Amino acid sequence: MKTELIRLSELSEKAFAEAIEKAAEYIRNGELVGIPTETVYGLAGSAYYANAAEKIFSAKGRPSDNPLIVHIAKATDAENIAETTQTYYKLAEKFMPGPLTIILPKKSIIPDTVSGGLNTVAVRCPSHPIARMLIEVSGHPIAAPSANTSGKPSPTTAEHVYTDLCGKIPLILDGGSCSIGLESTVVALNGEDCTILRPGAVTEEMLAEICRSVSVAEAVRSPEKAGNKPLSPGMKYKHYAPNCQVILLDGADEQFISYIRKNAKGKYGILTVEENEDIYPTEAVRLSLGKKEDYAEHCRRLFKLLRRADELELTRLYAKLPPESGLALAYYNRIIRAAGGNVIRIQEEHNK
Repeated sequence: MKTELIRLSELSEKAFAEAIEKAAEYIRNGELVGIPTETVYGLAGSAYYANAAEKIFSAKGRPSDNPLIVHIAKATDAENIAETTQTYYKLAEKFMPGPLTIILPKKSIIPDTVSGGLNTVAVRCPSHPIARMLIEVSGHPIAAPSANTSGKPSPTTAEHVYTDLCGKIPLILDGGSCSIGLESTVVALNGEDCTILRPGAVTEEMLAEICRSVSVAEAVRSPEKAGNKPLSPGMKYKHYAPNCQVILLDGADEQFISYIRKNAKGKYGILTVEENEDIYPTEAVRLSLGKKEDYAEHCRRLFKLLRRADELELTRLYAKLPPESGLALAYYNRIIRAAGGNVIRIQEEHNK
């Protein structure tokens, strides 16, 4: 299959509309399209067609028990595919369109292949104008996981999608780099309470302004607790991983730096903050996350840097374990899965 990549920013108004219609026609015909969202690029297919979901699993090499998120053009469209609640609409009023996914009881119009065999469906209304335009023009809600090879870092540019899926899908819409860079927050509701199954840009503290109580699923912080039946995308034990080995170190800055100087060998890189870029050994490849406390920027850059590590053919990539709260929790959740859950406690190593 030949894969066409259309750079939407280079098109006239007429050609832009034609490109959206072309993508919509693929969706209506059960084919797949790579599309931009504000979080990461998605691999879009009609949420009404079981065979579209099957094509998504095949193109990604993704297990079919991993549920897909269904994207809608406006919050009220959830009523067509799920049983909505008062809490859903309270959250939607605050966070939709935006990077929040809410799990609801599904209606029969959504095939079991889309929901991973569950009786629920994950619903999101993206804020990216191209994604919403495609949903509206196609007339279909869109099932759209990240547009990458399963288990690899999610794509934040159209070029990432092309690298992973060229020859597997007919079309990629290039809408520029994603503004958030990590997948949406996923929550399950229980009346006025909610549980975070996957952290993202909508944080626990933000949700607490709407919900009576907010809890965080154990598997968010401990990948090995995810179990065999994921309730949400991104709950698998190892995920978002580059080809090189990611080594997470838990300790103070000076301990992290000392460990690198004593133990790092071969062609290795470091996920570092700008303030520390100049203090590592000269042979270290420095991949900057941005300013030390700017976790929004860390999230925005993470997947791009993990892919960059592979482009540079690094064998190891060292990173410091971040905090487990606020926006840093989303970064923590992704980087710990990229490392397969393995963390070296530097102080414990020192005391051995």
